[in-house]
Amino acid sequence: MEGKEEDVSLGANKYSERQPLGTSAQTKDYKEPPPAPLFEPGELKSWSFWRAGIAEFVATFLFLYITVLTVMGVSKSPSKCSTVGIQGIAWAFGGMIFALVYCTAGISGGHINPAVTFGLFLARKLSLTRAVFYIVMQCLGAICGAGVVKGFQPKIYQAMGGGANVVNHGYTKGSGLGAEIIGTFVLVYTVFSATDAKRNARDSHVPVSA
Repeated sequence: MEGKEEDVSLGANKYSERQPLGTSAQTKDYKEPPPAPLFEPGELKSWSFWRAGIAEFVATFLFLYITVLTVMGVSKSPSKCSTVGIQGIAWAFGGMIFALVYCTAGISGGHINPAVTFGLFLARKLSLTRAVFYIVMQCLGAICGAGVVKGFQPKIYQAMGGGANVVNHGYTKGSGLGAEIIGTFVLVYTVFSATDAKRNARDSHVPVSA
């Protein structure tokens, strides 16, 4: 009888009850990374720091180049049925963000947006040195991307107002501003969720930071 009881106890330890997918994280340990220093001048001597800035520049350059051309292609066409339409513009933005974040996440974190960089800086996820460098490179990449579009299509670029989005009829500028605020909030929230240290201990899927 004693031998059987030992076998039962060993079996209970060996085959513990499984928890539902995604809830087992409550029993796992995780390490919260320490806050990034406000100033970290030592980063300026690191190649990974400059490589990350170059990645942000290239990613923002490609993002603006593709998306501005897409918006201009839809705007210049007299018949929207012959273009990719509004849904195509949304797919161009979302698809480019998905691809670029996937390519640059391991190099720079795949911010590609000053709002994301600023939000992560406020949360002390990166230093002020890196945050300023990222934002500068992102702005330069956006300017160069729009400049290349203008160089390739100068007449259409000028006629279409540089591919800038405008508020559609029936909506106020306040509604457009509110939509941009909500959209940016969801974007930054998704990035924070995907990069949260607690999620490294979870078995569930993580959202795509795009």
